[in-house]
Amino acid sequence: MPEIKLTINHEVGLHARPASIFVQTAAKFLSDIEVTHGETTVNAKSILAILTLGAHQGAELVIRAEGTDAEQALQALENLVADNFGEE
Repeated sequence: MPEIKLTINHEVGLHARPASIFVQTAAKFLSDIEVTHGETTVNAKSILAILTLGAHQGAELVIRAEGTDAEQALQALENLVADNFGEE
């Protein structure tokens, strides 16, 4: 299962609007996608699950995807985080 490691740089972390955009992006793909922060692993397509991670600014996440479009899903999520969720 391919995986990437990312650091959240957004000032509010992976909460509210950034979490919503993250989930919407993950939901575009058929692959199963999971996010791990610390000891917690959740479904990347569930807003409530993502919010329970408590991923603040500087949090390191491991994102894994399995399926036919796994690589594309990981690339899209990596780009989203690198672009700071479309904010400056």
